[in-house]
Amino acid sequence: GLPALVRAAKLGRRAAQVGFDWPDATGVLDKVREEIDELQQAVVTGDSVHVREEIGDLLFSVAQLARHLDVDPEGALRDTGGECERRFRCIEASLAVGGRTAADASMAELEALWARAKREIG
Repeated sequence: GLPALVRAAKLGRRAAQVGFDWPDATGVLDKVREEIDELQQAVVTGDSVHVREEIGDLLFSVAQLARHLDVDPEGALRDTGGECERRFRCIEASLAVGGRTAADASMAELEALWARAKREIG
């Protein structure tokens, strides 16, 4: 019944209790990079099942990194989601002044507005 990131961190703590863990965050960062490389390879193959597995491995590894850095992964993701939502609202408001929506803007324009929102509201 736990959220997946919380459960992943809990599983990592249980494994660590019996010595199955990285000695520090550097090893976990290496594992995250490895998982990104594996995900990239899976994307190239176009195998959606393999992509899903690799995304799961990456998320699990990131949860372990959070655990090593004493960060609540669920809270960190929730906070980032809130920041994203505020920034996107800022983008929408900027575009609305000209009677436009995000669908009307180019990716370059959206990225520029995102950067501005990030500077202005954090």
